Amino acid sequence: RVYGAPERPRMAVFRSSNHISVQIIDDKAMHTVASASDMDAAIRSECEGKPKTEVAKLVGTLAASRGKAAGVTQVVFDRGGYAYHGRVQALANAAREGGLLF
Repeated sequence: RVYGAPERPRMAVFRSSNHISVQIIDDKAMHTVASASDMDAAIRSECEGKPKTEVAKLVGTLAASRGKAAGVTQVVFDRGGYAYHGRVQALANAAREGGLLF
């Protein structure tokens, strides 16, 4: 089981057949520090008409920027049992490029 501490919160990914979302969670305080989804108003218009892996990259970039704004620089990546392939991998790589370390 992946566990996130205050100094290194857990970045949990949820992927459905149509959408992808991510939360940065401090498990000790049981608090969501930041979240991002393809349904967010900030990127929803950008996501329309793009392939799912491109949408996952946008979500990863948004999660990294929101995490950094909340003071998070390092995370523990929780892929939620999904294979590290395709959309999950694209999201993780975009979050790394956005400045999160894991």
